[in-house]
Amino acid sequence: MAKIDLKKQLKTLYAPPPNKVLEVDVPTLNYLMIDGTGDPNTSQAYQESVEALFGLSYTLKFMLKKGPQAIDYGVMPLEGLWWTDDMTQFSTKDKSNWRWTMLMMQPDCVTEALFMQALATQKKKKPSPALDRVRFEAFSEGKAAQTMHIGPFSAEGPTIEKVHQFIQACGAQLRGKHHEIYLSDIRKADPAKWKTIIRQPMG
Repeated sequence: MAKIDLKKQLKTLYAPPPNKVLEVDVPTLNYLMIDGTGDPNTSQAYQESVEALFGLSYTLKFMLKKGPQAIDYGVMPLEGLWWTDDMTQFSTKDKSNWRWTMLMMQPDCVTEALFMQALATQKKKKPSPALDRVRFEAFSEGKAAQTMHIGPFSAEGPTIEKVHQFIQACGAQLRGKHHEIYLSDIRKADPAKWKTIIRQPMG
C-alpha cells in the first residue's frame, strides 16, 4: 500500500516554528470548501459545515485506501479564511458579521469524480444540509507570511499583528483573506496548548 505524508511533503506550510514569522510561497492545492456567515461559536450552520468537511475527507481517505490504487494518507487539518465585507469592521468582539470559508486540503489523487462519489456516499450515510454547499476546488494563495500561534483563539491578536508588521517591514501589502490552520483537537487539548498557523497573503 502506498502511503502519502502530506504534512511532511508540505512541512514549510504546515509546521512553521512558533514566535518566528516566515515568508512562504503557497502553491495551487486542491481543497474541499464551504462558505458561510456568522459567529462560528454560535452558528449551527458553521458546526454543520465543519462536520460535513470532516465526514467527506474521511470518506475520501477510506475510498482511496480500499480502492485499486490502495493509497493511504493522513487527513489534513481544518483551515479557515475569515473576513468581513468592510474589513474596518472586522473585530473579534463582534463576530456576527464575519464571513468565512472553511476548507480541508486534499491530495492530488482526489479528483472531482471521486469527490462526487464520496458526496453521494456521505449523503446516504449521514445526511446534512451542509453537504450540498461543499465544493471541490483548486486554491492558489501564492506569497504569504505565516507563523505558529500557541494558545487560545482569543489571544491571537498580538500574533496576527506580528505577521502584519513583518509584511510591512518587507515593503509589501496585505492582500487576500486572513487564513488560519487548526492543528489541535480543541475538544481535547488544553487551550493554552492549542496550535494555530496564522497566515496572511502578501503582495
